[in-house]
Amino acid sequence: MSTFILVLDEGTTSTRAMLFDVAGKLHEVVQQEITQHYPRGGWVEHDAAEIWDKTLACALEVIEKAGGADKIACIGITNQRETVVAWDKQSGEPLCKAIVWQDRRTADFCEELRAAGHEPDVQEKTGLLLDPYFSGTKMRWMLDNIPEVSAAADAGTLAFGTIESWLIFKLTSGAKHITDASNASRTLLMALDGAGFDEGLCDLLGVPRSSMPQVVDNAGTLAATEASLLGAAIPITGLAGDQQSATIGQACLKPGETKATYGTGAFVLTNKGHDIPRSVNRLLGTVLMQLDGKRTYAIEGSVFVAGSLMQWLRDSLGIVEIASETEALARSIDDTGGVTIVPALAGLGAPHWRADARGIIAGLSFASGKAELARAALEAMAHQTHDLADAFAADGAAWDSLKIDGGMSANDWMAQDIANILGLTVERPGFVETTALGTAMLAATGAGLYESLGDAAEAMRGELARFEPEMGQVQREERLTRWRKALAAA
Repeated sequence: MSTFILVLDEGTTSTRAMLFDVAGKLHEVVQQEITQHYPRGGWVEHDAAEIWDKTLACALEVIEKAGGADKIACIGITNQRETVVAWDKQSGEPLCKAIVWQDRRTADFCEELRAAGHEPDVQEKTGLLLDPYFSGTKMRWMLDNIPEVSAAADAGTLAFGTIESWLIFKLTSGAKHITDASNASRTLLMALDGAGFDEGLCDLLGVPRSSMPQVVDNAGTLAATEASLLGAAIPITGLAGDQQSATIGQACLKPGETKATYGTGAFVLTNKGHDIPRSVNRLLGTVLMQLDGKRTYAIEGSVFVAGSLMQWLRDSLGIVEIASETEALARSIDDTGGVTIVPALAGLGAPHWRADARGIIAGLSFASGKAELARAALEAMAHQTHDLADAFAADGAAWDSLKIDGGMSANDWMAQDIANILGLTVERPGFVETTALGTAMLAATGAGLYESLGDAAEAMRGELARFEPEMGQVQREERLTRWRKALAAA
């Protein structure tokens, strides 16, 4: 009997295969790291072939642990969004390195489009801003700079896609070139109310519409794996970009419910129901999910650097040996001694959207040491979240509370600090990997294991921890004043 849901969780730094049961319990995880390529300052690349090979290896190992392919009821895929793969439809091989969402190489092209007055129309259609973060300008760069990509476009064999699209193509041995509506809404090439990719937007960015995948629902019978790959033709029934999936995993299924995921970056989404969100504070409108052809939307604020700051402290500065040590360091002192970190290592995301910003460490003295730097790095998470809270409130989407998840949220000190700086209750599930859980919920719904996504969320979501604000207003304002001063310098 098929009793398990296999989730392929395609992150920025690793690929994982995760085995869930219908109650949301995680039974197995197999993970492999993804190589990060930094050919120039501001450039970030992945090898799409490596992602495929490691994803397949992880999936096969988990399926073996489950007892064989006949034990897998369905597959769900969640992925790092905006990262672009270009491949040849005939050979099925990548044409160049994938350009990662963090990459900033298209900043000049985005500025050209803004200077020509295109941003208001693009934002009105897509809910997005003209920023290198999004997929469409990456595709244009590949066409302009990679001869193999432009040659495939001329030959009519070029395929573009985000990571889930690439993996589905490989899992189906080229039978399916599809993307889900949540990922499609992050490309700059789909109108929020459009069924597929928009001809006018494709023309504006110079991306051939014929190279783009078909846009499908986030749940349903979307594809099936080639039987020879995994041991059976397993249905693929759930797809979602990582942040939309985490929102679903947090059961933010009603308008107004808000979650923040702290992973490589930090991403806040508020469910806006069936109303297309319009921001005047440089937040983003996005598709949360599409079920039976009907869309639910969200308003989003994206911070580029969160967990990656901890990796930088570990790998580049040697402040810690493992990222989890930052909690003990933060607790070892009463304050940072005036040290403030603005983690603009890849520019500033929402609500500032400054690709040219650079990270700074302010307030250093001879008294500053590892503990002060670690605590300041964690404090930056609360500061960035507070900036987003102000922007959401100005757009009429004030938060009553905040649901947090992602690997960093397991840090109790950081969770409490966010509650303190926001002055709000912060809620954290016992299982913080809600990105994978949300996709398990979608896949279970798409496979008919539950009648509705609401039923799946109720059955599969676990216990919760709550953090109440404990900081006084004077201390909060002192912290925020230091942050704003450092932010201005960045």
